[in-house]
Amino acid sequence: MTLWPAPIAGRPVDATVELPGSKSITNRALPLAALASTPSTLRGALRSRDTDLMADALRALGTGIDDAGPQWLVTPARLHGPADVDCGLAGTVMRFALALAALADGPVRFDGDPAARTRPMWPLLDALRQLGVTIDDGGRGALPLTIEGNGRLPGGTCDLDSSMSSQFLSALLIAAARADAEVVVNQVGASMPSMPHIAMTVAMLRERGIGVDDSVPNVWRVSPGTIGGGVFDIEPDLSNAAPFAAAALATRGVVHFPRWPARTMQPGAALVTLLTEMGATATLDDAGLTVRGGAAIRGIDADLHDTSELVPTLAVLAALGDSVSVLRGIGHMRGHETDRLAALANELNGLGSDVTESPDSLTIRPKPLHAGIFHTYEDHRLATSAAVLGLVVPGIQVENIATTSKTMPGFVELWDALLT
Repeated sequence: MTLWPAPIAGRPVDATVELPGSKSITNRALPLAALASTPSTLRGALRSRDTDLMADALRALGTGIDDAGPQWLVTPARLHGPADVDCGLAGTVMRFALALAALADGPVRFDGDPAARTRPMWPLLDALRQLGVTIDDGGRGALPLTIEGNGRLPGGTCDLDSSMSSQFLSALLIAAARADAEVVVNQVGASMPSMPHIAMTVAMLRERGIGVDDSVPNVWRVSPGTIGGGVFDIEPDLSNAAPFAAAALATRGVVHFPRWPARTMQPGAALVTLLTEMGATATLDDAGLTVRGGAAIRGIDADLHDTSELVPTLAVLAALGDSVSVLRGIGHMRGHETDRLAALANELNGLGSDVTESPDSLTIRPKPLHAGIFHTYEDHRLATSAAVLGLVVPGIQVENIATTSKTMPGFVELWDALLT
């Protein structure tokens, strides 16, 4: 077990943090560029384990990707197998690249880290089969599996249960852009998490010339066509701002984020409102976003169904708060990199907090916290949230801080710079 002693903040932080590119946008821009009719240049793309895995997956299918410099050049080619794709623990790879493999000519085998084999896949596999795709998964509904591609996606109508992950729907929408005929996806699940991520996928398809009709609730119609290449700028990753902004609240300091977009489809933009409710002052102007901590951290009662990637950081702040917090609408997080609800409850309770989990929520009653090990379960967001806790609780040791490379390589260096 590798442990990282989380540094304590001896004073309020006062820092400027340059955020890396958005993983969500990068890992949508890459497959769209692979399906385009002409080359694409991606400026500001995130380099991380998840985006490297996506690039390697597309290379295995025949796409040319030159990422040697700051601008990534993607040269599309006919997708083909046989190929082997390592998904790691990246949900976007095991879903987006898998749907693209239906367009490939030849078999494409998908596998990943041991924990990836426990992540739900069956709703996407069922929908792809309805659209005529042949899949060999041994009846598991999970990795490892093989897509038996024949070079085309016929089109048609499918029913999809995206209640466990919005990535299932995004995967189908992206692949549908190059189907032989219109693809209609009916959402049949009880609810869908992370709707801002669906809006992001739709907006990026439309930006590249693909018609998507989402005017009827729970129905998406994609009119396939020619995807345009070109030059595309990747926004900073607003979700990765969460631990740094939380540092301002935890230490009653100030953190500035240059280039924070005034308008964005990223769910991480909700961070501004949520932190304000917890006692921060947030100012957005032409220079970027500035977050200042207040006299105390207030408890909140919030439905985070659409912004679940912020939950680990908000849970840690709630444990440091002055009143009870209830974080609701997050049952789908049990199928993320780990069962995040159970993990957060276990780790915070192990350090002295009082966290109760329900199937769909966490109730956090602040209590004095003490030193100890914060296990991360190979989950990058648990690791970064543990660092926030360590700012004000002496003796926090974070297991496997290197897991932050999934979305933010160099996190430790950025964190150290926050405190200098």
